Amino acid sequence: MDSRPVIIGIAGGTGSGKTSVALKIKSFFPYERVEILHHDAYYYDNSRLPAEERAHINYDHPSAFETELLLEHLDRISRGEEIVQPRYDYETHTRLADGLPVGRSDIILLEGILVLDDEELRRRMDIRVYIDADSDERFIRRLVRDLKSRERTVNSIIGQYQETVRPMHLRFVEPSKRYADIIVPEGAHNEVAIDLLVVKIRDILSRRQAALDEGGSA
Repeated sequence: MDSRPVIIGIAGGTGSGKTSVALKIKSFFPYERVEILHHDAYYYDNSRLPAEERAHINYDHPSAFETELLLEHLDRISRGEEIVQPRYDYETHTRLADGLPVGRSDIILLEGILVLDDEELRRRMDIRVYIDADSDERFIRRLVRDLKSRERTVNSIIGQYQETVRPMHLRFVEPSKRYADIIVPEGAHNEVAIDLLVVKIRDILSRRQAALDEGGSA
């Protein structure tokens, strides 16, 4: 019997619209238990380091993420267990003391720039999605986001983009596109792609429910 949640990996460059796609997909499943897991919630807790050193970590490199913990959490959710997803403070570059409980789920939407780069994460996905967007549009979105919600300066945002964000995108994020089952230009605005994803998710849910029913009546 298969009662595992459907796990959809949603990757793409910074500002490509990954979270918007996840929220759009979630809106089509009002009666299912849908959870969104953010890979960047799993940044290592760097509270042991001085603030200046924390600020200069390359947060776009795979080594910045505690992916082992994310893998453990995905496995626990797949067994029907509850986990506590970490919460990350982008201003102090530390993990907050309290996390977000995530319980038994029908659908897990796992989003992050590098979720398709990691082989073990890919193994746990039923559907792998890459959100494609022009680099200038992505940069503008990141600039606006960091100015509004992360209280950063224009110079610091541009500096980080040039020093780490763009190089790491070219080295890790963009190449991970080849692992995607579907590439979605325009993100959540691409209604055709969203509809296709929703149909596929419903098909997997239906087949798993049929397997459960068949096992229960055996």
